[in-house]
Amino acid sequence: MRMSKLLKAESLLRVLCLVLASMAAVLIGLDTQTKTVFFVRRKATVKDLEALWISTIITSIAAGYHLLQFCRCLAFAWLTKNPCWSNKFMAWASFLLDQGVTYVTFGGILAGMQASMIAVTGMRALQWEKLCNIYARFCDQVAAGLVCGIAASLSMAVVSSVSAYHLFRL
Repeated sequence: MRMSKLLKAESLLRVLCLVLASMAAVLIGLDTQTKTVFFVRRKATVKDLEALWISTIITSIAAGYHLLQFCRCLAFAWLTKNPCWSNKFMAWASFLLDQGVTYVTFGGILAGMQASMIAVTGMRALQWEKLCNIYARFCDQVAAGLVCGIAASLSMAVVSSVSAYHLFRL
């Protein structure tokens, strides 16, 4: 009985990670805004800030990883009596992959945040202007995506701790 509750909790956490990482990737990755500045049409896209583009790719890969792990847990739940953690090798692989995905996602989102802060505040020493005064909607959507990314990273940390719990229980 206790194992099925743990399986349900892990499955729900993996779905939460999947949803939050997908939302972050979609909000950041599909964000564009076109403005006319001094009679010139300029378009702001995610590819203008490479850190945002990389964080979009990272969160997309993390969402795919959690989808695969969720499917693996469901398959083991239907096929075996001791789901998801019956094999020590699988438990180690799951633990290490969960840790890696969590750290890479967190680092990618923080890099995107740092690049976005330069867009918000500007950098006088390099003569970079504040871009969020011009592209307000673009910056708001990026901020929402970064918040979803941080929430996804935190939920991935919880999933990693569940993986560690199951690994060291074997």
